[in-house]
Amino acid sequence: MFIFGIAVLFKLFSIQFLQGDKYRDLVEKWDVKNVTIPANRGNVYADDGSLLATSIPKYNIAIDAVVAPTSKFEEFVKPLCDSLSSYSGKSSNYYERAIRKARANKNQYLLLAKDINYTDYVRFRNFPLLKLGAIPGGLIVNQKTKREFPMGSIARRTIGYEKIDNKGNVTRPGIDGAFGVEYLRGVDGKQLKQKIGKGKWKPLTDYQIEPKDGYDVYTTIDVNIQDIAHHALKEQLDKYKADHGCVVVMETKTGEVKAISNLGRNSKGVYYERLNYAVGESHESGSTFKLMALTAALEDKVIDTSDVVDTENGILTFYGKKVRDSHRGGYGKISISKAFEVSSNTGIVKVIDQAYSKTPSKFVDRLYAMNLNEKLGVSIIGEPSPVIPDPRIKNGRWSGIALQWMAYGYGVSFTPLQTLAFYNAIANDGKMVRPQFLKEVKEFDKVIEPYEIKVVNNQICSKETIKKVQQLLKNVVEKKHGTGHRLYSENFSMAGKTGTCQKDYRNKEKLNYISSFAGYFPADNPKYSCIVVIHEPDKSVGYYGADVSGPVFKKIAQKIFIDTPVVDEIESLDAKLGLIDNKYDKFYETSKTYKTIMPNVVGMPAMDALALLENMEVKVKVKLNGNGVVKEQSVSKSQKLKNNQTIVLKAS
Repeated sequence: MFIFGIAVLFKLFSIQFLQGDKYRDLVEKWDVKNVTIPANRGNVYADDGSLLATSIPKYNIAIDAVVAPTSKFEEFVKPLCDSLSSYSGKSSNYYERAIRKARANKNQYLLLAKDINYTDYVRFRNFPLLKLGAIPGGLIVNQKTKREFPMGSIARRTIGYEKIDNKGNVTRPGIDGAFGVEYLRGVDGKQLKQKIGKGKWKPLTDYQIEPKDGYDVYTTIDVNIQDIAHHALKEQLDKYKADHGCVVVMETKTGEVKAISNLGRNSKGVYYERLNYAVGESHESGSTFKLMALTAALEDKVIDTSDVVDTENGILTFYGKKVRDSHRGGYGKISISKAFEVSSNTGIVKVIDQAYSKTPSKFVDRLYAMNLNEKLGVSIIGEPSPVIPDPRIKNGRWSGIALQWMAYGYGVSFTPLQTLAFYNAIANDGKMVRPQFLKEVKEFDKVIEPYEIKVVNNQICSKETIKKVQQLLKNVVEKKHGTGHRLYSENFSMAGKTGTCQKDYRNKEKLNYISSFAGYFPADNPKYSCIVVIHEPDKSVGYYGADVSGPVFKKIAQKIFIDTPVVDEIESLDAKLGLIDNKYDKFYETSKTYKTIMPNVVGMPAMDALALLENMEVKVKVKLNGNGVVKEQSVSKSQKLKNNQTIVLKAS
């Protein structure tokens, strides 16, 4: 037994140390497993079919130089090398030396091409020897998929992606995250592969289970409006050196989100799609909440817009805490309508305090009845619940000044999208619809799932109240004393509310501002609603909502009107539109008269001037800043035009 034991120990020592490398090589040679082949993710499209995100397969092509029988190898190696040479430009001899060396060294993985596209992959599969397949041709194909975003960084966070780190943690923001598992991901395939050493595996068979590509999703995003919103926001963030901001443009009737841009600044001062602030960042609303407060009070019939309120000296005190107007000295005695237009904190707080101080739960209940306490339930992950203090709930954030602070937007908290949904309901005559990011899911031309309008509340308040608050929002922009009067334009109408909210106000050293503007356009029969929120603008440059966020809103509305085709209906096809006819006649006469001589286009709409000059075969650059009417032209009237001359028009 002792001798037998010694023999066993010697054999173990021999296998482990003297012959270990030999047996390890054998294990690696015969190590075979089923490998998961990821399916291609479906594409993400804009509402017009423009590609927003797509998966592009990339291929690495290698050869197992050992597996082919000698007769086949010798027959095809030279033609193979000739084909490789014609593909890469390297000599045929270069490839023949490399492949013969790999065969002599029993190298089962010699890389021939890396990260090639599908067309080149098909070409390689038809090369001599390789077209015989894995066995006996030695073809090794490793496929990986790269996600491409044709619009670059624009709306990148909203379009989304799926990212898996080394620990297996998955990050899925945006539309790709919301619909990736159910629709975009597809079904992975399986393929039998053999380990050939040094972490490399080669296919032994074709697919055992063919991977099935994911479905395509068609979003509500309009690429034109998205581009406008992105650049308008970025320009203002740069100007005010703000920390971050967001814009959402929504179609009023359907709730379809036509544009959403979220830009944050990195340590180098560069803005990029860092987080989805519009969906996931909740904050105190400031003056944009005054619309909710007055809507509640009007619906409860405890106030009317014509009622007069005394703003006193612009300061009110509740339990030692002061509410101040931005206008020193207050506004005196004014109507509630004007208090809203000038965004008087003392005026709004005073009427809400007088109406609800004895029954604050009545005010809260009215807010609840308008669905302001509920999540929107949007498809994109990360929406927080709204915050509304409630005196009946323990730890419900209620205090002696909660009602008064709520009246002008403090103590409550909403995301920009939640605020926009309410403003959109006002624009939509009281019908609150859920913001939609998806139109339909398709497999080729087959619709898998259509997405319909989702109504949250058919009527958030009475038609009478709706008409009153719609007028209030128009007055903010149209009245000379309204906080948004600088946004007014004769060419198109807008309605909305400015908001300037203090941030980190408990620490004066960290005090900052959130500037916002929420509204819709046109003011009558609105087509789009929009919200702009900009965090922490440089206080030395400016911080009021009308100055910081309002211009972004106006620029978006203006460019949508200019750049987006609008189809109108008229009651009679025989109606004679004199003004339009006169403008067309003038345009036609000018285009006939001037062929090589510069016409006078000052006073013409920029789009008409652009069309006229381009028909004259000259290059035109339009510098647009305002309503779209030409104010200056770089070439004077009657001047002879040169071939390929560039004309600069300034429109405002």
